[in-house]
Amino acid sequence: MERKVIDFHTHAFPDKIAGKTIELLSQKAGIPAHTDGTAEGLKKALTDAGISLGIVLPVVTRPEQFESVTRFATAINEDRMRKKDENNSEAEVVSELLSFGGIHPDTKDYKKELKLLSEAGFLGVKLHPDYQGVFFDDIRYMRIIEYASELGLIVITHAGVDIGFPDMVRCTPKRALKVLREVKPEKLVLAHCGGWRLWEEVMEVLAGEQVYMDTAYSMGHISEEMFLSLCRRHGVDKMLFATDCPWGNPKQDVDTFLSMPLTKEEQELILYKNAERLLKK
Repeated sequence: MERKVIDFHTHAFPDKIAGKTIELLSQKAGIPAHTDGTAEGLKKALTDAGISLGIVLPVVTRPEQFESVTRFATAINEDRMRKKDENNSEAEVVSELLSFGGIHPDTKDYKKELKLLSEAGFLGVKLHPDYQGVFFDDIRYMRIIEYASELGLIVITHAGVDIGFPDMVRCTPKRALKVLREVKPEKLVLAHCGGWRLWEEVMEVLAGEQVYMDTAYSMGHISEEMFLSLCRRHGVDKMLFATDCPWGNPKQDVDTFLSMPLTKEEQELILYKNAERLLKK
């Protein structure tokens, strides 16, 4: 890998359900997948794109899924640590995966689950207002974000329109701003450049706020002019490269990003330096 790239937003599923899950989600969203949905398939796609590390973001769609999702995420991280301990100096370089945990806003004990994730070594947690059916500024999310911040956990949430739920946007820029004002999270990431397809509002409401934004499923969807304006107004030090693979095409997204008229320093910040800083516990 000639350059260092961290993909801050990817997805993978347990092997036994990956195929069915990918098929269902592809049909619902009306978009093709670029992997078979497995962790190995994800690693191959990231390796082919020259991406060194992919952050896997599991979504807990029902409270009772917490244990099974955590087991899968733990297995991904244990596999990464095991391979780090092996001597692969002469082996082909393959992308690594690092999984965050997931939590549902209707959990009976959010503090217990967040503490469990923190003590298990997870660096962050994923929220998805649309798949979890809760508005982002709901008190249930704000409590989770506040306690996660106390534990030093990164919180990353879907923001803006979700292709599978186009008629209801549960994380708008204004709702995100309310959370920022009331909770003041230290490590909050708004996916999809702050709000997919709501980028004009993102520019007006969120640009310059103390919040990170990732580029997941945005390369090729947001205009170059809008992306550059957002980077400059919000700050390149708070932008994170991401693809949303398997929905985004990693190689294509890397190429599109590198075609932007950014300086080498700006590219490096977005491609990996900001992510490395954020991932330090």
